[in-house]
Amino acid sequence: MNIFIINGGQEFAHSGGSFNTTITNWTAQTLVKNGFEIRVTNVNDEFDAMVEAENFKWADIIVYHFPVWWFQVPNRLKLYIDEVFTAGHNNGIYRSDGRSRKNPAINYGTGGLMHGKKYFVTSSWNAPDTAFTMEGEFFDQHSVDEGVLFGFHKMNQFAGLESIGSFHFHDMEKGATQERVDNYEKEYKAYLEEVFYFETQLS
Repeated sequence: MNIFIINGGQEFAHSGGSFNTTITNWTAQTLVKNGFEIRVTNVNDEFDAMVEAENFKWADIIVYHFPVWWFQVPNRLKLYIDEVFTAGHNNGIYRSDGRSRKNPAINYGTGGLMHGKKYFVTSSWNAPDTAFTMEGEFFDQHSVDEGVLFGFHKMNQFAGLESIGSFHFHDMEKGATQERVDNYEKEYKAYLEEVFYFETQLS
């Protein structure tokens, strides 16, 4: 299987993007060890949108890694998505919004061209996991995937991609001890191997 990994850990202000580079390396090492073919893009690098669209077309699974900034993806990753998905219009990523002029009220979001392909996402946060799970805390008990990343998941669905899972790293500023990072590494790699092993059984 072909896996395209996108490192969205942008270098900006006080952020060096180093933790998402670490996650990208964990992913690459784990998948190569298990026999997957990989390609890796870093959004900090200059890119050709048409070449990147070809990476999406090549991949069976796209893996996104990014920190959440102000409850959205970093601006460089948003630029990357805007340009690459535009390059993929009638070129493997999407054809249209899926509607017909005869009945424009229905079928929005069904014009993707990536059906049969899948995606996996990680996000990293300053917010602790309790901000999402505890009553009265900031995210009102909405999960990352149902809340802040809802639009991100719909973007991938629009292109025809199917989610195979997500993993979210919490409290990675105030609580980023070496012990915490080491524990996350073990937990994440185990989860990644489980998810991708399941995919190999389906293929």
